[in-house]
Amino acid sequence: MALPELFRNRLRVPVVGAPMFLVSRPQLVIAQCKAGVPGSFPTLNARPIEQLDAWLTEIADALKNDPKAAPYGANLIVHRTNTRLEQDIQLVVKHRVPFVITSVGDPSEIVKHIHGYGGIVFHDVTTVRHAQKAIQAGVDGLILVSAGAGGHAGTMSPFALVSEVRRIFAGTILLSGALSNGAQVKAAQLMGADLGYMGTRFIATKEAAADDQYKEMIVQSAMADIIYTPYFSGVPANYLKHSITMRGLDPAKVSGVREGANLGIDERADEFKAWRDIWSAGHGVGTIDDVPSVEDLVARLKREYDAATV
Repeated sequence: MALPELFRNRLRVPVVGAPMFLVSRPQLVIAQCKAGVPGSFPTLNARPIEQLDAWLTEIADALKNDPKAAPYGANLIVHRTNTRLEQDIQLVVKHRVPFVITSVGDPSEIVKHIHGYGGIVFHDVTTVRHAQKAIQAGVDGLILVSAGAGGHAGTMSPFALVSEVRRIFAGTILLSGALSNGAQVKAAQLMGADLGYMGTRFIATKEAAADDQYKEMIVQSAMADIIYTPYFSGVPANYLKHSITMRGLDPAKVSGVREGANLGIDERADEFKAWRDIWSAGHGVGTIDDVPSVEDLVARLKREYDAATV
């Protein structure tokens, strides 16, 4: 396995908790790390900027005396629309965050900052071309966001994406896309990935900062209840169909939108925002049946992983 030194002998199960907008907060990250799974959160979840400083202090203090805790990470949105990026980088460097996840943009400058204090950088990619650019930027790992992942998911088969990227990259590969149990994590490793990358499964946990109705909707949903559309954010993403209907919108119209098209199909659409009002989830919802604590979930993932055979 191509694991960075930071992760070796510190993981209870080879899984990283994905950073989820609005959902991932210190309570979830701390619970994940204490359970033996690296937890992470988007820095933009902490608002105003002063709260990010407080959150990073809270997480580090909660984990510093726990020798069994997995490392924590922060997610930086690199896109030019993120007006807070420089401030967030400064705080990440100040706190020497163990690992950083970069998304939507060129991570080159961030890699320099994080490597400067010995941290590591994983970058989100959805295609081989994006992977090639991230490799050139010097990242330590690639998060392959394949078909079926929650949020802004790619459309590539995980089998093909992992295989092609592994041919050109010897670093850490994390696979995202409908992973919700330990057997699937082992399958991801057999395909050539080093770690599973889970988001949706952790939304339906007691510590996640998600509405109880959101969690219950995940439990009650199946793969057929996921809609892939750019309608709400301008970029294709996977959403829960029932969170769309509960806002009075027509899922048939929403799912028929093409990227780059005029999104003004429904006059009420501007009332609702992705993630806050229209809830995201991946194809793995069909095998999520409960809302356990993070500790109980990770223990289950470990049992499933250990029991999986080829």
